Amino acid sequence: MKQKNKADNQIRNYLDREFAGIGESQQLFELKEELMMNLKEKVRDYEKAGKTEDEAFKAAINSMGDLSGLKEDMRQIGDDHTKKAVYTSMASRISTAGLIVGILIAVFGALTSTMLYFMPVPGEAVFGPAIFIVVGGALITYSVLTRETAAKYAMNKIRALLYAVAIGILLFSLYVGFISGWATGEVFVAISSFMMFFIIGLGLLLGLLFSKGTDRRK
Repeated sequence: MKQKNKADNQIRNYLDREFAGIGESQQLFELKEELMMNLKEKVRDYEKAGKTEDEAFKAAINSMGDLSGLKEDMRQIGDDHTKKAVYTSMASRISTAGLIVGILIAVFGALTSTMLYFMPVPGEAVFGPAIFIVVGGALITYSVLTRETAAKYAMNKIRALLYAVAIGILLFSLYVGFISGWATGEVFVAISSFMMFFIIGLGLLLGLLFSKGTDRRK
């Protein structure tokens, strides 16, 4: 773990030095995140090939080539306040749309299940529309994490997607547990169905929480 943290700090310090003096922006944050992931993968590959930690780091840096073009692009974006504002505004609108759609989908599922509860239908049919809550919850999670705020940059889209999948699986475990339990009338069936998906979702969520992500503070 200490060795991993050392490598991460080396890469982060290298990128901070390379892009020092360039105006901060969401685009720069995303670029540095992408470069960091690529460098971490290259370092691992070089270490597997037999290089020492320092040798792997130097080889990974050399393999990146000249970053002057990227730095100039980021410098122009950092200096171009209009372009930066348009990018941020567009990303914010997409995130807002995702939040609205996710909330509407989840509310639709909850209200439909509530309506069916008071109708003469089988119990499993009552919980059927609750699948929309699962979809809505995952979409809300992704939209919240990929939203830039005054205090934080938006999370990397791949990491945000993994969080959304984890939340979706946890909600799906509840959905499956209720459906199977109501359909069979057996508590142990409900628990076993719930447990399988819950453990997968919880494992993914814990893995994300305990793996150190990029500091998104501005």
